[in-house]
Amino acid sequence: QVLLVESGGGLVRPGDSLRLSCAASGRTLRNYAVGWFRQAVGKEREFVAAFRSTGTKHYADSVKGRFTISRDNAKNTADLQMNSLKPEDTAVYYCAIGQPILSELRNPQSWYHWGQGTQVTVSS
Repeated sequence: QVLLVESGGGLVRPGDSLRLSCAASGRTLRNYAVGWFRQAVGKEREFVAAFRSTGTKHYADSVKGRFTISRDNAKNTADLQMNSLKPEDTAVYYCAIGQPILSELRNPQSWYHWGQGTQVTVSS
């Protein structure tokens, strides 16, 4: 059984930073791509970042230069460092694992397993 558990969300002010973590059990993360998605109220789930098993990293244009995805194979975790947060970053953030091809990386349906999500709220 695969279990992904996100943590690290919270309420912060614009310009602040947060670090989200995704802990996996039942699967070895290094064998999969790890992705972060987010879903704001009333909107569809959207791609944020991915760390492919090949070692390449991919980011949505809206977070490029502000967010950094990483993984710790020894701990079987994946993190999302979020800097310079903006109100429009407010959403529930989900981690996911899978083996999507490059062209399908941003498609939520291409990912196998999901965590339960963690709320990030950016507000002054």
